[in-house]
Amino acid sequence: LGVAGLHGTAMGVAAIIAGWLNSKMVHRFGRSNSTWIGLIVFSIGIVFFVFSPPVQLTLLATLIAGFGISAVINNVNTAGSHAFAERSHTAVAQINAIAIAGFITGNFVIGTTANIVRDQWRVGLLITIPFILGIFIFGRKYQPDSHIPDESGPQRGKLSRGFWISWTGFFISISAEFATSFWSASLISDRTDASSAISTLAVIAFGTGIGTGRWYAGRLLKRFHADEQLKIALALQFAAFGLFWSSHILVLCLLTLFFVGLGISVQFPLFTLRMVAFSEGRPDLAIGKSSIAAGIAIASSPLLLGILGDNFGISRAYIMVPVLIALGFTMVLISPSKHLGTNNI
Repeated sequence: LGVAGLHGTAMGVAAIIAGWLNSKMVHRFGRSNSTWIGLIVFSIGIVFFVFSPPVQLTLLATLIAGFGISAVINNVNTAGSHAFAERSHTAVAQINAIAIAGFITGNFVIGTTANIVRDQWRVGLLITIPFILGIFIFGRKYQPDSHIPDESGPQRGKLSRGFWISWTGFFISISAEFATSFWSASLISDRTDASSAISTLAVIAFGTGIGTGRWYAGRLLKRFHADEQLKIALALQFAAFGLFWSSHILVLCLLTLFFVGLGISVQFPLFTLRMVAFSEGRPDLAIGKSSIAAGIAIASSPLLLGILGDNFGISRAYIMVPVLIALGFTMVLISPSKHLGTNNI
């Protein structure tokens, strides 16, 4: 488990680097060009991963691809929140719902490829390349006017206590999400004696919950402030995870995993918008810091859970997840954002 977790660590380190460079990249190239740069770097990393089997090289390839996709995520979310300022919480959530659709599709393709050609499963990753070419061909016409760097330089400066509490909540949320995403299939196999092939179903159930929540939750919960939406989501995640962790029935495991995903779904966009709201007009700096938080979480959480799983069993190790959820709820309680107009950036 620990060796597999190293690839999650590589992704996390990549996100940290992308976050550290984000405001500098945006200042130099603009958000749109930074997104294209990210897609190019991601493509290089994917090709490298497919054709470089040794684990040392796959870790390097994961680092390269992870940096590229982190740059894309950072700038697409900032651009989306800026373009749809009056409904930013819904817009950012739905942007990420589309991303989750890709996540589910990708896992299905990889899982299917692995079942058909077990030794060549990585080839399925190359499906991303035609999509990126299509985005480039049809998306370039929406390119904004040429970017002129701000004379004052990249966004920088000290951030408030409220920002860092929100940052901590975001870190905790991502930690719980990736711990669940990486090892839920292992827990299901441990509890139900299901075959390893069930991992594809576990990922699809979890991802479908996230995608469904990100697409619909913003509209269903629009009468609630972002802070209240987060509390509802965290409470749902906590309850669903408790049922998932205690279940020994495969169908119930998959169903509760869907609801865990539903609870997680809005946390990424809402914690992101809270950080932007606390940033005092410096969204690119805030998003960069959020990428660092995500990177630390992605690098440490799956690896820590994998190590705990190797030593204590995956079932006991998974107790860390509800603890994380409770801590995330606490971060929202002690740092309300209603006075900042979190739903408007």
